[in-house]
Amino acid sequence: MITITLEEVTKDKMKKVQEIVLSNKIYNVLENGRETRSMKEMKEEFLNPATYSYFIKADQDYIGLIDYLPENPKDHYPWLGLLMVHEQWKGKGFGKRAYHLFEESIKNSGKQAIRLGVLTDNKDAKVFWESLGFIYYETKPFKEGREVDCYEKKLKK
Repeated sequence: MITITLEEVTKDKMKKVQEIVLSNKIYNVLENGRETRSMKEMKEEFLNPATYSYFIKADQDYIGLIDYLPENPKDHYPWLGLLMVHEQWKGKGFGKRAYHLFEESIKNSGKQAIRLGVLTDNKDAKVFWESLGFIYYETKPFKEGREVDCYEKKLKK
């Protein structure tokens, strides 16, 4: 059985981040209106002091990314900003396994719930998050006139 682990994203592994992000052309179009993202944009997203960014590893392979804000100052909830699996690794259950690993760490930190936003046009992501127990609670403005659907999952001890 393949072991799933999380490893912190570091400056020296930004090429791996780039591989994963650029493999997700459909998501990039939904989020930014284009298939690619610059290295500068990726560094701003994955190497900033406000959020924590982790690689999802399947044994020794870097297969995805998780980025989260431990406490949103607006509502005091942890927010999962991104869970992305490299295109070639999708559909094998690794995203769900990585999420469960992440959820355990959030529970262990004493948090009662996790929130996230899904771009309103990202139907596959909505199905994924709802399958993991997330419940829609409102739609909010995002950027450039677009919106995100906000979801929350209560964590059971």
